[in-house]
Amino acid sequence: MTVALQIRDVPDEVRDTLAEQAARRGQSLQAFLLGLVEREARLVHNEQMFAETADLRIEIPDDLSPETIIREGRERGFDLDREDDHE
Repeated sequence: MTVALQIRDVPDEVRDTLAEQAARRGQSLQAFLLGLVEREARLVHNEQMFAETADLRIEIPDDLSPETIIREGRERGFDLDREDDHE
């Protein structure tokens, strides 16, 4: 189901700026504004999901930083893989 939204008292300069943006993208003002509203709704949904999973997060020690993991993979894992290929 879809609904109609209406925004009142939009200043002319705001409407003109939004219409210019829509035109640059080859969209109608309606399509452009719908895209903005949909993106905002997705952001709100993502914030809610992030908040709901907050208690599941764990703190990662500094010695397990992404840089450390990548470095260990380069120094150990890749060499082991190469040795296996030559046997």
